[in-house]
Amino acid sequence: MRQFSPFGGLLVILLALVSHAQTSAYRFAGVELPPPLPAQNVQDVHWGTQVDDPYRFLEQVKDPAVVSWMRGQAEATDTILNRLPGRQTILNTLKEKDSVGGSVVSSIQRTANNRWFYLNRPQGQSQAKLVWRDGVSGEEKLLIDPESIGKEKGKPHAIQSFYPSPDGKLLAYGLHSSGSEIGNMHVIDVATGKEVLPPIDRIRFAGVSWRENGSGLFFSRLRPGYETLKSTERFADTGRYYLDLKQPNPDHLIFNASMYPQLNLPSFATGGITELPGSNLAAMVVYFGVDRRLAMYVAKMEEVLAGKAQWREVFKQSDDVREVDMGHGFVYLRSALNSPRFKVLKLKVPDLNLAQAETLLPETEGVLRSINVAKDALYVTRREGVNTSLLKFPAGMSDGVSGSDVSQRVVLPLQGNVTVISSPDHSELVVAISSWTQALRRYVYSASSGQFVRLLLAPPVEPAQKVEIVAREVMVPSHDGVKVPVSIIMRADAVLNGQNPTILYGYGAYGTTEEPGRSAGVITWVERGGIYAFAHVRGGGALGSEWHMAGHKTTKFNTWKDGIAAAEWLIANAYTRASKLGIYGGSAGGIFVGRAITERPDLFVAAVPSVPVLDMVRSEQRANGVANIPEYGTVKVEAEFHALLRNSAYHAVKDGVRYPATMLMHGVNDSRVDVWQSLKFASRIADAQKGQQPVLLRLDYQAGHGSGSGADQAMQRTSDLQSFMLWQMGELGFQPELQ
Repeated sequence: MRQFSPFGGLLVILLALVSHAQTSAYRFAGVELPPPLPAQNVQDVHWGTQVDDPYRFLEQVKDPAVVSWMRGQAEATDTILNRLPGRQTILNTLKEKDSVGGSVVSSIQRTANNRWFYLNRPQGQSQAKLVWRDGVSGEEKLLIDPESIGKEKGKPHAIQSFYPSPDGKLLAYGLHSSGSEIGNMHVIDVATGKEVLPPIDRIRFAGVSWRENGSGLFFSRLRPGYETLKSTERFADTGRYYLDLKQPNPDHLIFNASMYPQLNLPSFATGGITELPGSNLAAMVVYFGVDRRLAMYVAKMEEVLAGKAQWREVFKQSDDVREVDMGHGFVYLRSALNSPRFKVLKLKVPDLNLAQAETLLPETEGVLRSINVAKDALYVTRREGVNTSLLKFPAGMSDGVSGSDVSQRVVLPLQGNVTVISSPDHSELVVAISSWTQALRRYVYSASSGQFVRLLLAPPVEPAQKVEIVAREVMVPSHDGVKVPVSIIMRADAVLNGQNPTILYGYGAYGTTEEPGRSAGVITWVERGGIYAFAHVRGGGALGSEWHMAGHKTTKFNTWKDGIAAAEWLIANAYTRASKLGIYGGSAGGIFVGRAITERPDLFVAAVPSVPVLDMVRSEQRANGVANIPEYGTVKVEAEFHALLRNSAYHAVKDGVRYPATMLMHGVNDSRVDVWQSLKFASRIADAQKGQQPVLLRLDYQAGHGSGSGADQAMQRTSDLQSFMLWQMGELGFQPELQ
């Protein structure tokens, strides 16, 4: 005889009601969005503080339950986006701009014998091809077509880096699939296109440097078995290898952090070894993860190749050198030591005594951005407000003469953001100039004549301008009175009535600056009446190294507080209002977005964090996390732990608060910011609101952190971002018809 509990039927009814309530609560645009998986709280104690982590289990992204939930989220999000009527209109506009925008040329390199190599994405195609030509006027020839490879392999491929030999006869390149930053390095004969040895695996940022005679090359490679290690160790002890093309051995390791314990380097440090011109020395510049401060050592080349180098220190990390270039018998340094807007030093080869360094250019009012060695001069770019100047220092200047006495200001063909490509083999420069509203233009600058000639590696096309667009530069007072630069791109006829759909973008990390450049996505948004604002918040480098340090580790809170101040200013000055304001940022910009909306949810109607860092307390547990400790801090230091907790959007979410509608965009193959960062935040903020607002996970299974994605993927992302924003802003033409 079967026995029944008197409460059994009631329990079943209650469970059914809960299940039904959850299903109803997570319905948007007529689509059922799977609710978060049940929380499984884990509690950690750091420095006497208890930290809850209800969704730590989502870090196991290969767990079948997590895999299934991710798929459900991705499919529901795609269905919702497809129901937004204006989404296709935005995508069509982006495709139209791309179809008439001409070929996109990038990553130009020029060898000693005047062979030009570059990436060329033909008009209307998704992936860039690697091409070359003899001389700037020579016939363009195809080397590698990733689009064809992708069709053959059944998944998208991309060239993420390439390095021609000094004579241009050989070329090494990295080929990666599905947006992954880990792939293979190939070495080919340029004339025939044939590979000269089998592909080399475990490549993540190869950083190739060739011997001057082309007999071999140095490259970086992950250690064997990296994929089986726990995430925090996966990228540790990345090695520098030497490949002798006469006796190819891709496993010839010459340096990693543990190989030379006497240098006291952290496990995430990597060494970029190259020949030091005009000597028998190998120069090694050491990179400390994301820390912009470098170190440098030299040793005899034969000892380095034998794995027995006696490294001599040229400068250490505390000397605050940010950039190194070599030529003219000198090593040039761009340093922030006691010079937050940077200075330029030079050291004689082979002495390389930092104590005897000559100051070529002292700190000035503008921020020194880059140093570039050419055959007969050193060129320095300097940010002066929104524009960039170009300074020339002749190579033959006598020692002891101050830079202000010998520098020559190069007269540019137009004002804007200036970047330079130079080579110690050539006197000419490739100079690129762009602005928020002007498409990039490239020139070849002749040092002898002082003339600029347009560089036309592809037929020139000027983008059609449907309306007049202007850029305004304003200074916005932040929470502590510090004024923050904000760039505002808008139609010239825009009316400041508080009704304009507006996107506020920010990043604010690593000393990186959002330099002016015309973006098809931004122009598309602005043409239809929107406003796009770039907040150059602390943590970035807009005003030099002090600006970076003011949004770094224990001062990181300034990054998102600056973002909040920018939002308040835009609203107070009638550019927009809260119901028309969205916030967007990617990667480290996830801190900017996540903490702005969790601190001041009332200021925004929508938020899009892309490949974002959102759980700061667990940040160092991701594969790339240890290398980011110099920027964010570690839970092992008390003050830094409290800063991490303060800056962690995941831990700032409060139950019952109505947050802006949020769409998290993430490439599943991301090795810089693991996708679980988005999964955990999405679950926490969705659970806190119990379906009051959409929380969407837009997951791309053929993408990573962003590099390697094709133009088609980029246009899809942009159209999804903008249509989601406009849906939440209540704009006509973007409201779904419920079915």
